[in-house]
Amino acid sequence: MVNTPHITFSLGDRSYLAIVKKGIHKLAAQANFSAKKIGEIDLVVAEMGSNLIKHAGGGEILAGLVKEDQETALELISIDNGPGIAEPEKIMKDGASSTQTLGTGLGSIKRLSDVFELYTKKDWGTIILSRINVKESAKKKQGRNRIHYRALVVAKPGETVSGDGTYAINSGDGMTRLLVADGLGHGEEANRAVTRAIQAFAGFESDSPAEILRHLHADIKKTRGLVGTIVIFDPFKKIWKLCGIGNISTRLSGYVESRSYIPYNGIVGHNIPNTLNDQELSQKDYQQIILCSDGIRSRWENARHPTIQKYDLVVQAAAIYKEFGRRTDDMSVVIGRIV
Repeated sequence: MVNTPHITFSLGDRSYLAIVKKGIHKLAAQANFSAKKIGEIDLVVAEMGSNLIKHAGGGEILAGLVKEDQETALELISIDNGPGIAEPEKIMKDGASSTQTLGTGLGSIKRLSDVFELYTKKDWGTIILSRINVKESAKKKQGRNRIHYRALVVAKPGETVSGDGTYAINSGDGMTRLLVADGLGHGEEANRAVTRAIQAFAGFESDSPAEILRHLHADIKKTRGLVGTIVIFDPFKKIWKLCGIGNISTRLSGYVESRSYIPYNGIVGHNIPNTLNDQELSQKDYQQIILCSDGIRSRWENARHPTIQKYDLVVQAAAIYKEFGRRTDDMSVVIGRIV
């Protein structure tokens, strides 16, 4: 599964709201949402934008089409640096308002969403997730001992394509192979390197991340090159296998401890070590993995957000994205959790 980039819409004041609504309306129309659902999406965007302006002094909305189990959904993520919501349960009820309005905003968003979550923290801000399916569908139960993952990929401000990319392959037997790649630089050439690597990754079967990286290295030599990490989750041996080259930050966490994976130095497609080895870690010790294309090693601490692991994985990814503040490059965050 390729994770297409989310588009970021900045909302500094009310004058931007019409532009944001138009952009997300166009994205929904391209995904073949019904006219009724597009109208509901317009309402969700209007409520999100209004909340950002009135309560947080602005913020941004990330919009992207995501696919899971062959079904497409529109994912809307509102992010702000406001004061946070003191009583989120109370404010969700119709009629509750802190600005003398009708107080139906968050309740409306929740009712119109197939998935809705709100994460807020005092003096840090608020994240709201609304995921709306193209088709009506019953919720699927997750099989046991499988990895559930979400990705958030955002292009550098001003670029139309992202030089970051992720790709996941789920085998029918429960095996999952995941690639997180960051093309050198940004823009079209970085995107071309990542796209080529994803094609090579999808067409090469192996249970060794190191072997796959060697294959990618040989295949993308005519491109700008990239840094990348490959993770394989084996539900039979109950292990994680990892191998990475370059500055993709990787952190595994469990009930008792967490640890970072240290990748090899080099550039896939240009120069890689002569010796690459897989690192194996037990599923028993680590139930969740986070991969980030830049900076998580020094900027993100779970201890600062002790309850966030209860939330949808993309909410966690959005919180990491938010921590980076003003972004000057492409960024991707992938979170996987064993269920």
